Amino acid sequence: MLTLQEISDRLEIEDLLVDYCHAIDFRDWEALDAIFTPDAIIDYTELGGSRGNLAETKAFLAQAMPMFESFQHMISTSKITFDGDTASGRTILHNPMVLPAKSEGDKPHVFFCGLWYRDTFVRTSDGWRISSRHEEKSYTFNAPF
Repeated sequence: MLTLQEISDRLEIEDLLVDYCHAIDFRDWEALDAIFTPDAIIDYTELGGSRGNLAETKAFLAQAMPMFESFQHMISTSKITFDGDTASGRTILHNPMVLPAKSEGDKPHVFFCGLWYRDTFVRTSDGWRISSRHEEKSYTFNAPF
């Protein structure tokens, strides 16, 4: 049976994962400050992105994400393992992404990315935060070349 603290910890981490998705989908890069630790390392390289600290990641996202008309980060099936004030997690992400039409009369191009977020979480004085994230590629479908 879970204790009230364990239930609270799980819910806080689930909210953190959802907050990340909303920050990305609404292009609110500053909201990432309340999701990651200041010294977090975020690794998007398996899908062609950057690897860096929080400031570098925010700069990468601000530069890379405008190429997409829209996207939706849909998470599920989180497996979270606790060890005191740290935890590790593996969460599925399904992410349709929309590129604008290349020319007038064309339709936008939608492709799909599937991956796992492999996260390390740490309890801070401000609540749980992500101290490292690695996107592990599972698939892409109809991705641009």
